[in-house]
Amino acid sequence: GRLETRVKDKMGPVRDEITELGGHFDHMVEQIQSLLQSQQRLLHDVSHELRSPLARLQAASDLARQQPERLQASLDRIDRETERLDQLIGQLLTLSRLEAGTSDEEPADFDLAALLRDVVADADFEARAQQRTVHFTLAEGSAPVEVRLREGLIYRACENVVRNAVKFTAEGSSVEVVLRAPARSAQVSIEVMDRGPGVPADQLDSLFKPFFRAANARGVDGYGLGLAIVQQSVLMHQGSVRARAREGGGLVIEIRLPRTIG
Repeated sequence: GRLETRVKDKMGPVRDEITELGGHFDHMVEQIQSLLQSQQRLLHDVSHELRSPLARLQAASDLARQQPERLQASLDRIDRETERLDQLIGQLLTLSRLEAGTSDEEPADFDLAALLRDVVADADFEARAQQRTVHFTLAEGSAPVEVRLREGLIYRACENVVRNAVKFTAEGSSVEVVLRAPARSAQVSIEVMDRGPGVPADQLDSLFKPFFRAANARGVDGYGLGLAIVQQSVLMHQGSVRARAREGGGLVIEIRLPRTIG
């Protein structure tokens, strides 16, 4: 249970099979320690996120008892908090299933460009009510983008990233979604670019950790689970996702996916 223990450095200058084995044990213990710390952090964050809506539910219940004339307002509050709890638990279950590598969906053939056009059309319809727009571009030289992936997971991952960008992009600005699929490449890439406040460079990798919210995310609805779910969805497809600063201000989320998985 003493996971801070390391042995390789205590084995002297000799470099043989036993020393190499000691290095492998050190690496294994580091991985176990990281996983346990991650689990403890997740349990702490879940309990913290659940505490706030539960406290508001209790307050609304008490208010209904003390002021019967405000019963309807209290019931409305209870409905809202119950819905938030349901959304949080649903996201946690989704993240848990993805981290375990389980999915009921089998890979199927579909047009990735058509999928992204649907995502962008829905997001743009909603964004215009907030004086924002969302645009889709199929990069020059991209071939017909037929892929064999889990369509539902990819749709939700792309939708999550685009909706997140709409939340943060400045009023009057546009979210740009670009699909690049060179004809001879076994991979495709999706870039979602906003004109929001951006994220400090030292926090970019943390964006994909459960419950992480950058300092500039205060006042924006969400639990900090969306991008963690995106990352796990992409990893399930042997892909990658990363965040970087956008030239001129804003954030770019880039998803790389293979054209096909078995």
